[in-house]
Amino acid sequence: MSAASHGQQAYYFVPAPSRHPVMAAIGLFFMILGGGQWINGHDWGAYSLFFGLAWLAFVLQQWFRQAIGESERGLYSDRIDASFRWSMSWFIFSEVMFFGAFFGALYWTRMHAVPSLGDLDNALLWPDFKAFWPSVVAGATASPAGTVEPFTTMGPWPLPTINTALLLTSGVTLTIAHHALLASHRGKAIAWMWLTVLLGATFLCVQGYEYAHAYSELNLKLSSGIYGSTFFMLTGFHGFHVFVGMLMLLFITVRLMKGHFTAERHFGFEGAAWYWHFVDVVWLGLYVVVYWL
Repeated sequence: MSAASHGQQAYYFVPAPSRHPVMAAIGLFFMILGGGQWINGHDWGAYSLFFGLAWLAFVLQQWFRQAIGESERGLYSDRIDASFRWSMSWFIFSEVMFFGAFFGALYWTRMHAVPSLGDLDNALLWPDFKAFWPSVVAGATASPAGTVEPFTTMGPWPLPTINTALLLTSGVTLTIAHHALLASHRGKAIAWMWLTVLLGATFLCVQGYEYAHAYSELNLKLSSGIYGSTFFMLTGFHGFHVFVGMLMLLFITVRLMKGHFTAERHFGFEGAAWYWHFVDVVWLGLYVVVYWL
């Protein structure tokens, strides 16, 4: 019998054989198959994609529920806690590299690609090219072949600045909730967590309105040259991360309401908080580089 069965935590918890990994792989298979077929014009690919998404969501719900149950039964030792912390740290590091690649693409485009297309070496190929950023001036794009429709760039006022205030405020409310949990004030922690979730949801609503404004009034689209592609790539992926982080905080809040976590052991809370603060920092970089510069 394990040490946990005698009222002591095992040095390192070894889970029983599980069906969850292979079941998750099946869901991913249908997602990739459907996405590839849908992009190539096969309508049935959409059904496969959404079936895979629903399958994966169901499997992850069961998988996470099992892990939460193991944690609440006291099966996880300090070694497991350290393992979770390292795992979350490496995951956030991978996300740093993810956004670093996109920021690098924006930097290379602005500082190297666009200027090189406008130098003397390319004057014969693109005699009418305007080597400036962003790729629009006086209502016309820098596309000499006319392949990019005229558009207006997105400035920092007012929507991006409002979203910046929302995310910075959510970081403060999350920190207050964390300190409340450390002080064993569960009710206060729950209230501040709900406010944090509400701020995250409001951010997504404002960004959705910003996208609608960009498409309908600014004619700024994903196809609006390198400016449009980098703008939507960076802000869109960040918005997806805000959505994931908001879901994490929502589930943590529900767990708090069910009596989970203590002042001494609450890494599930901390891991979600780490992720949310990372999302905040990335947005500050986006706010400066994408909207101001």
